[in-house]
Amino acid sequence: MSHDGRAPRVAWIVFVAAVAAYFVAVVHRTALGVAGPVAVDRFGIEATGLAMLSVTQIGAYALMQIPAGRLIDKLGPRAVMVTGLLVMSAGQLVLAHAHSLSLAIVARVLIGAGDAPIFIGASRLVSEWFPPRQVPVLVQVTGLIGQAGQLASAIPVAALLHAAGWSATFSILAAAGVVVAVGAGLGLRRPPATQEELERERLWAAVRGATGPAGTRLGFWVHFVTPFMANTVALLWGVPFLVDGQGVSAKQASLLLSVLTVSAMASGPIAGIFAARHPLRRTWLVLGSAITTAVAWAAVLAFDTPRPLWQLALLMVATGIGGPVSIVGIDFARTFTEKDRLATASGFVNMGGFVATIVAVLTVGLTLQAVSPPGAATYTLGEYRIAFSLLVVPWAVGLWGVIHHRRLARRDLERDGIVVPTLREALQRVRG
Repeated sequence: MSHDGRAPRVAWIVFVAAVAAYFVAVVHRTALGVAGPVAVDRFGIEATGLAMLSVTQIGAYALMQIPAGRLIDKLGPRAVMVTGLLVMSAGQLVLAHAHSLSLAIVARVLIGAGDAPIFIGASRLVSEWFPPRQVPVLVQVTGLIGQAGQLASAIPVAALLHAAGWSATFSILAAAGVVVAVGAGLGLRRPPATQEELERERLWAAVRGATGPAGTRLGFWVHFVTPFMANTVALLWGVPFLVDGQGVSAKQASLLLSVLTVSAMASGPIAGIFAARHPLRRTWLVLGSAITTAVAWAAVLAFDTPRPLWQLALLMVATGIGGPVSIVGIDFARTFTEKDRLATASGFVNMGGFVATIVAVLTVGLTLQAVSPPGAATYTLGEYRIAFSLLVVPWAVGLWGVIHHRRLARRDLERDGIVVPTLREALQRVRG
């Protein structure tokens, strides 16, 4: 960082390389979401099998978060992120030529494991290269550009799948991953002052230290409650719910998923600016997003007839906001964790949303199969209403986690002499 507090030019080169890596990682992560119906035919599976393909990828991603964060803290982001991109590319190549569910599951495990270090590595690089006041906004911009990767899955990847077929599409994705891995190897680096500061603490001691602060655990629950509906829609169940349950065309479903992505992209910088300007009020944003998402889904699921397109579009807008708001959890890790454990803490926080996503994806898949006739290839609106209504359980658990750990985090702040003013006091200060 320069003496005047501004990031040097090389910081922006690193930032571009990091967000390019995350963009491609999100394309890899979400490509199966638009290929779900093709996967059903290719592998001869039902809802549970399709859910298993997503769950194995998300499960590998979640399980690797703390190990990936630990490796980043020990080895630095570049080596771990480049390796992750190459592992993801290998997974896509295996998937391109898989004809059995078992081999497809192996491919999805590789994709999830390779994806694990990309975002937390990019977040750590941002925190090392840029002034603290810029970090929340730039981490949100990283997430915004990643959301563009989801948009690429919803439109260009879907079009490529239709035009070129399964094997060609996933082979092209594998090749793109290798190209970006080479670029990341050239562009990613740490600031000179941090090159010798790689942390040498033992694994479990580092994990205990990183996950101990109540503020970091608050970050976990923030990331648990806010993004899982968006992930469930984007990764697997969005297109089937919209096409089979709501009766829209495949093209309209892709456009609605694009609305979800654009909503996330538009709200990301706003969430980052709010978190930077009001660090003591970040949970307001979280609770507002979680409640808005729940209300939007309740308003759709309350009816036993398909909803108009405008209401489904509003549903996608409300759901999409949860993605960038979840990144506020990473900001809690940054502000409550020692710098040499930051990637480990960020990995722990990042687990939250994907643990919730696993629960949600499996809940929908198992419920659909349980309430539908044996061997059903598609599901009715009534069956989707039952399945999605059960997601109130992880939502309620996550909401409790945020409220409970916010109280504990504020207690820790008070011990350090930082008192969060009441809402009345805050409003009086604004008026004053």
